Amino acid sequence: MCGIAGFWDVGHRFTGHDASAALRAMTAALRHRGPDDEGYFQDPDSGLALGFRRLSIVDLSAAGHQPMTSASGRYVIVFNGEVYNHARLRPELEEAGFAFRGHSDTEVMLAAIEHWGLKGALERFIGMFAFALWDGAERTLTLVRDRLGIKPLYCGWAAGMFVFASELKALTALPGFGNPVDRDALCLFLRHNVVPAPYSIYRNIGKLMPGTLLRVDAGLVAATLDAASLAQRAKPYWAARAVAEAGANRRAALADDDAVAQLDALLRDAVSLRMEADVPLGAFLSGGVDSSTVVALMQAQSPRPVQTFSIGFREASYDEARHASAVARHLGTEHNELYVTPQDALDVVPHLPMMFDEPFADSSQIPTYLVSKLARGKVTVSLSGDGGDELFAGYNRYFWGAGLRRWMNRMPYSARSVAASLLRANDAWFGKALERTMPLLPARLQLRNPGNKSAILADMLAARTDDERYRYLVSHWRDPAAVVLGASEPPTLLADAGRRAALADPVERMMYADLVTYLPDDILTKVDRASMAVSLEARVPLLDHRVVEFAWRIPLAQKVRHGQGKWLLRQVLYRYVPKELIERPKMGFGVPIEQWLRGPLRDWVEALLDERRLREEGYFDPAPIRAMWEGHLAGRLNESYRLWDVLMFQAWVGARRSFAATPMHTTVVDAF
Repeated sequence: MCGIAGFWDVGHRFTGHDASAALRAMTAALRHRGPDDEGYFQDPDSGLALGFRRLSIVDLSAAGHQPMTSASGRYVIVFNGEVYNHARLRPELEEAGFAFRGHSDTEVMLAAIEHWGLKGALERFIGMFAFALWDGAERTLTLVRDRLGIKPLYCGWAAGMFVFASELKALTALPGFGNPVDRDALCLFLRHNVVPAPYSIYRNIGKLMPGTLLRVDAGLVAATLDAASLAQRAKPYWAARAVAEAGANRRAALADDDAVAQLDALLRDAVSLRMEADVPLGAFLSGGVDSSTVVALMQAQSPRPVQTFSIGFREASYDEARHASAVARHLGTEHNELYVTPQDALDVVPHLPMMFDEPFADSSQIPTYLVSKLARGKVTVSLSGDGGDELFAGYNRYFWGAGLRRWMNRMPYSARSVAASLLRANDAWFGKALERTMPLLPARLQLRNPGNKSAILADMLAARTDDERYRYLVSHWRDPAAVVLGASEPPTLLADAGRRAALADPVERMMYADLVTYLPDDILTKVDRASMAVSLEARVPLLDHRVVEFAWRIPLAQKVRHGQGKWLLRQVLYRYVPKELIERPKMGFGVPIEQWLRGPLRDWVEALLDERRLREEGYFDPAPIRAMWEGHLAGRLNESYRLWDVLMFQAWVGARRSFAATPMHTTVVDAF
């Protein structure tokens, strides 16, 4: 796992030493992603510069150094990630005449690109990656991001040139960076608690979409496009939409036993590939279905006990460590757990803005960082169970949303409109009622933080389509543009009907929406930044693209059965772990933000939400935010999720000012 950065200075703003210094400033900001080595490549004629920071995982020798040049000298690459099947590709390339000096996957990638072409090579790669490829013959730069968006890649224009990097902090370290905050993207942040691709928090900087490649030439470099326009220039080489639609149209007619056996074999291979490393390796273990499956398949293929890692909280409603410990004992892993105090978690909060680099408000970022830090004490690579909920229907909201849809469809639209108006007029009362009702419902129908869903429920009642309802169901703020000054909310995959998958079943449409939005924008971003902050590589075997394609061919009846999701994945797990160790209500990986805001974080909140500060900074209308904060303090409604969104932006704004004043040689890793 590494960090990459670079620029194409077609106007030759930088010359000689200045260009080298600018490139080194960018890569220095990524030292936490690659503390083991650094490298640089410059093409003075074109003004292209590529920088690299290395976390050595496979081939620790100098033979794995980047930037790496292909055998013919045509290509130069900087590459973040892993191509897990490189050893399987190597013999075929050797038969074609390629000779290798080391055993890194990067060297195999370059040979594959020379032999099969970029598209042909990408079709063969199994892995997670974001890379920049310079073609010296055609004088083009191609940026590529993996199929599911596991690895990040930002790109766009800053300081008068085309730029790219693994994280925004590398771009802001570029001398002359002055891109303003994109207020429209801020609207999206309030709705989704993340800034979704292809947008970023800065104007004219975007995220490359998963499964796409962007070919950049001198003509494009001379332009300056916004994030949405730049995304339109990228070309897909793999599309989740096509996979989902093809799977729905050509279902695998497998008996239950055959489906379980095939998934077991696929997952075994996916896990096996991700166990290759020349450094110590382990796994996160929560004791839930997904992480337990990954650990079970690791231990089944390991000659020694697998290192597993969990953190626990003393608050029972947030603690999964005891369940993880039981699974670990059964599997015989070498289990490591740490019970953290509220203060341990609170101590992380000041570092979140620079760790996540742009506003990010999924509060599970805190325990994710803490478990990554625990793991880094013993290993350099950790496998994670992310992806199971999106692929095998694990989220409670799928069942809640489906039940709500059936209920709503029995009501005339006029009746729903009246009900929506009543909800909006009595928002706080209905919010409290929802909070009291949730514990009485079956676990699969319960929602976390239901109180602030009453306003969203009103919008869902007024919505005319299932897809529109789902967008509201997963929204934090119902009308962000009413709070962000001088902004309008831009279109996203969830809001644009033309970009949705043609799937008949509403639950599958929700799963697809999460696969292409919530998973890469929230879950995978969280895992990447939290793990990389401590120089830990996180691998996600459930998101092997072969597993994704298989999961979409399986009918929903083999994922949801007897009102419970992940049926097929559970059957694989039960081959290794007794059912009674796993079956319990689903828990989120969260922290008690509601109580913290009223308690130990109260002074911090008051400072960030000070009315004068809000007015002077000019991003938010202070009145609704102050009213929300005062209502939360008074206990009228739990507004912790929406407040956390605003607080993470406010904290990021403050950290951004501080970071801008920090000398270039000081990097964010020093904070951890």
